[in-house]
Amino acid sequence: MKIGVYSGRKDERDFFDRAASRCGVQLVACGAVPDLSNYRAAEGCRALSVITTPISAKLLDAFYSVGVRYISTRTVGYDHIDVAHAREIGMHIGNVSYSPDSVADYAVMMILIAVRKLKAIVIRAQGQDFSLGGVRGRELRDLTVGVIGTGRIGSCVVRRLAGFGCRVLACDLHENDQVRLAAEYVPLEELYRHSDVITLHMPATAENYHMIGRESIGRMKRGVCIVNTARGSLIDSQALIEALEDGRVGSAALDVVEDEAGLYYNDLKCVNLKNRELAILRSFPNTFVTPHTAFYTEHAVRDMVEYSVESCAAFCRGEDNPWLVI
Repeated sequence: MKIGVYSGRKDERDFFDRAASRCGVQLVACGAVPDLSNYRAAEGCRALSVITTPISAKLLDAFYSVGVRYISTRTVGYDHIDVAHAREIGMHIGNVSYSPDSVADYAVMMILIAVRKLKAIVIRAQGQDFSLGGVRGRELRDLTVGVIGTGRIGSCVVRRLAGFGCRVLACDLHENDQVRLAAEYVPLEELYRHSDVITLHMPATAENYHMIGRESIGRMKRGVCIVNTARGSLIDSQALIEALEDGRVGSAALDVVEDEAGLYYNDLKCVNLKNRELAILRSFPNTFVTPHTAFYTEHAVRDMVEYSVESCAAFCRGEDNPWLVI
């Protein structure tokens, strides 16, 4: 049984080898990034493992034409795949789960970086400016933190925040009894109105596209800190830039941004960024931006690779597949 692997990284190799041996499958390295120039490398593979590169309708058709019937993305989110078209042609799609602690730890770190103005402190210290003016931070115990989305990751964030002594507000369509032990569920409008910090933890859907925009920012506390370790499409980048410029948003910490595909995970130090909003956000001293690395721990990478291979093997064998999306 052959399973194609696209965008396989060196740091994933040992995990792939172990998973393949355990599942009794043969892995075929198909290329750096799946596209219409290399789709034929997947011929003979009924299933593929990919990551967060766009899988368009045309690419789905191409894969289908060479016999691929299942695509597993080594991520929780699958908005980079044209799922509607996959459903139309009978292509099955799966995602993976991985340690929620990786992103939860990172989100709390991002909150602390923002409220303690660490970016400005580091920039100034690198220039041997050790003065205190303009870098006084705030303590989490004095703040109210709003957590939007209390699934596996959001609930872990809530538990961590409880240890800092801050007030935690939560909002989710599906409330969690364990979260209630450390947070108060409130309507979204109330969370906007009372939160000093807002951290996002939900998947990208058509319904929550640009949920953080001019209108919603206008309903938040002036000087709010916005943290996003979920998906870039949740925030209207231009609206965030405007709000940062006029002080309605006091700071931001972003591990994801709109239109990051093709930029993140590449060495672009001698290239002009083809994302004007990202370039502007990176220039602000009160905005900390990282390249979609919140997930990136040894534990999480192992989970992502092993579950993707297991998912592909289960599909090919007609076995129960807990990661099947469609």
